[in-house]
Amino acid sequence: MLLRGPLYGSGRSVSRSADISRETSETAVSVRVDVDGTGQAHVSTGVGFLDHMLTLFARHSRFDLSVEARGDIHVDDHHTTEDIGIALGLALHEALGDKRGVARYGHAYVPMDESLLRVALDLSGRPFCVYEVQIAGTKVGSFDTELVEHFCRSLAFNGLFTLHVDLIRGSNSHHILEAVFKALALSLHAATRIVREDLPSTKGTL
Repeated sequence: MLLRGPLYGSGRSVSRSADISRETSETAVSVRVDVDGTGQAHVSTGVGFLDHMLTLFARHSRFDLSVEARGDIHVDDHHTTEDIGIALGLALHEALGDKRGVARYGHAYVPMDESLLRVALDLSGRPFCVYEVQIAGTKVGSFDTELVEHFCRSLAFNGLFTLHVDLIRGSNSHHILEAVFKALALSLHAATRIVREDLPSTKGTL
């Protein structure tokens, strides 16, 4: 992205992208994110529902996103989902640097048929996650619905931001979880946009 003005200098290119690799005895995850992308996604996690959610996350955040993961999905999807959340959070934190110029706050309401979901977040540097999403179904396909909360917590705590996710109404598990990822994407898109020249904090740091 080409940014112009006193903050960046006339015509100086500033890259807001990062690559993170994380390997444990349970998973091997590589994530690349470009905050100033166009929503392109290359996702292969071995977990079909998570591939779908991360692809639409990229589209609606307009982040270019690459995720490659190998995990112990013969056990379940827990470790793969958690470690992708961790790696994506770390990548976002690195890509945003000192966060100078960003809007900082973002929120979105997403209707998905009968479901209505709200996300609000603050790139505060203070990790916190409130996830108030009650879902009747425990599975979407073979995916455990409770893992989305775990993903959100891993993302927020490693991305060092405050995140609130609230289900206003809804009954279909797939609709609810898709609305979570879309609202999260839209909120991060809003919060990471360059809208000013200074740091949006009276403390002098985020």
